[in-house]
Amino acid sequence: MNRFVNLAVFAAAVVTFPAAMAADKTVTLSVKNMVCAACPSIVKASLQSVPGVAKVAVSYKERTATIIYDDTKADVSQLTSATTKAGYPSAPKS
Repeated sequence: MNRFVNLAVFAAAVVTFPAAMAADKTVTLSVKNMVCAACPSIVKASLQSVPGVAKVAVSYKERTATIIYDDTKADVSQLTSATTKAGYPSAPKS
């Protein structure tokens, strides 16, 4: 019985380990081609379509997009690809 309990605890730890390692990350992208007040909504929608994105804030004035995302489901290249496909090339702000 004790062996079964140990095995069950080990199995539960293995299953939950990837979730425990997941972390929300934040990145700010410089976004090109935002020339009108409607552009930020398109940029925001393109980023929200990426699986793992939790929150998006787009600034027309700053020409930036700040994204909070789950790094186990998305990465920066997926985020920049999403904006580029929507007509707004982007790159991590330095």
